[in-house]
Amino acid sequence: QVQLVESGGGLVQPGGSLRLSCAHSGLSFSRYAMNWYRQAPGKERELVAGFSRVSGSTNYPDSVKGRFTISRDNAKNTVYLQMNSLKPEDTAVYYCNAVIYSGLGSPIGDYWGQGTQVTVSS
Repeated sequence: QVQLVESGGGLVQPGGSLRLSCAHSGLSFSRYAMNWYRQAPGKERELVAGFSRVSGSTNYPDSVKGRFTISRDNAKNTVYLQMNSLKPEDTAVYYCNAVIYSGLGSPIGDYWGQGTQVTVSS
């Protein structure tokens, strides 16, 4: 059973930093990719950081590029999202996501954490 548990959200002033953590279990023997998404009130959920399943390289949308960094500690089964130079528009619920793939590269499972609130405000 796959479980994802986020932590690290909170209230931060503009220009500040936060590090989110996503502790995962149940993925050890799977082909999978980890991502971070966010959803602000009244907006669609958007990808903010992810690892490529094939190359392991990272990808970010322009809105966070240069400010957010995704990383992982495989020994701890944890994925991180370091967020720097935070802006009020970064305010959202942040979700950890795991996509499991078959041996042929087709997605066969999509899992989400419960989300953690990030509020950027003075």
